[in-house]
Amino acid sequence: MIGLAKVSIGPDRGAPLRSTSRYPLLSVDGSGTGVVSYAGATVVLRTAEKTGLTTALSTALGRWRRPLATHDPGKIIADLAVAIAIGGDCLADINQVRADPAVFGLVASDPTVSRLITTLATDAPAALSAVNAARAAARRSAWRAAGQAAPDHGADAGTPVIIDIDATLVTAHSEKERAAPTYKRGYRFHPLCAFLDHGATGTGEPLAIALRAGNAGANTAAGHITIAGQALAQLPSVTGPRPGKSVLIRTDSAGGTHDFLNYLTKRRLAYSVGFALTETTTTTAVIDRLMPQAWTPAYDADGTERDGAWVAELTGVLDLSSWPAGMRVIVRKEKPHPGAQLRFTDRDGLRLNAFATNTPRGQLADLELRHRQRALCEDRIRTAKDCGLTNLPLHGFDQNQIWCAIVMLACELIAWTQMLAFTDHPARRWEPKKLRHRLFTIAAKISRHARLTRLKLATHAPHTQLLISGIHRLTALPDPG
Repeated sequence: MIGLAKVSIGPDRGAPLRSTSRYPLLSVDGSGTGVVSYAGATVVLRTAEKTGLTTALSTALGRWRRPLATHDPGKIIADLAVAIAIGGDCLADINQVRADPAVFGLVASDPTVSRLITTLATDAPAALSAVNAARAAARRSAWRAAGQAAPDHGADAGTPVIIDIDATLVTAHSEKERAAPTYKRGYRFHPLCAFLDHGATGTGEPLAIALRAGNAGANTAAGHITIAGQALAQLPSVTGPRPGKSVLIRTDSAGGTHDFLNYLTKRRLAYSVGFALTETTTTTAVIDRLMPQAWTPAYDADGTERDGAWVAELTGVLDLSSWPAGMRVIVRKEKPHPGAQLRFTDRDGLRLNAFATNTPRGQLADLELRHRQRALCEDRIRTAKDCGLTNLPLHGFDQNQIWCAIVMLACELIAWTQMLAFTDHPARRWEPKKLRHRLFTIAAKISRHARLTRLKLATHAPHTQLLISGIHRLTALPDPG
């Protein structure tokens, strides 16, 4: 039991010394009651309710609930997602929400949480399918409630919904099932991820994470086809086998394989994928076929001409007969950054990068800028790693697959909160670290009066009014059908 601990007293143990500290002297004890540390996470809870996520998870995971069980599996998974959203990175961090039942409700104990993850892992394909179905249903409700702020609002061939696919490395700090040496000589996992890009006004949300062994290949067509199918299944607007050009798949050169592009073409999807240059395609004979006037200035992100960078089309000077019909190849050359190493495919002191697309119209510079903005996928991966993907905490491979699904739920709750509660505020683009520091960690005091429980947020917190307005905005949304 923590007793009263006075900070500074005089030699006679009675008279306080004159302090030279820049901070106030305080007496500290552990007798405070009715105080909530992460009261700002209430906005995430409202998002989970207004999108129907909690109900969808309870329904989808109902088959794994034991008779007479106190805790609902869907509520446990939702609580884990909230714990990760506010900064947790392992199952035990659920204790942060368990400490405040007046806000977060009844939260399962650590052994109960561990048993549920083990139970779901024994039937991982079915459990993941159930969680993914709940995620898709909640996403449909979230986008419907967002209205014009939804990522698919007004989507067409000119302004498609963009899905970025990329792989990342996750270090394994201990012996874990299927962790293996990677091409970077570490001992890791190599998951393949698909993220939805919210565009310039927002961040993004995960659609699929396929956990793979560390020695999985980067440019495997089968892996890209699988992850693309899982990502498309999460889009509310995709209802048939051929979504059309209103959906754009964007990858680096790992996705530039014949099989993957044939798959995208068969489903009539738009694509913009990296195209690997070789010595054959960068010889003097090929490059010199381009007239000087074929090169046009590249654009910066704001649409202005980029100094020292140009783009041109290679479609007419390359043999693309073995590739899908309608594929175009566009190349970009630019002065390398100071200290950058040139590759053997570069020439004349300029860095060359190419990509393939089946978009038939648009200026070359616009198409190249659209492809270059694929770099935003690195931000989405960093966000996921800030929400539990940095270190997979469990030993079993199937257990860590369940963990990846919970990570996606946490990232989605944050993204939907920003989209619904902070639509017109810069907080719409804040990353998890800033959201936690400015909003989620706002403290509050529980007050009960006239049979009502009230959460009194800290008045002195700089962003209390932003949090309150976000909660009110969510409360005003209709309940999910």
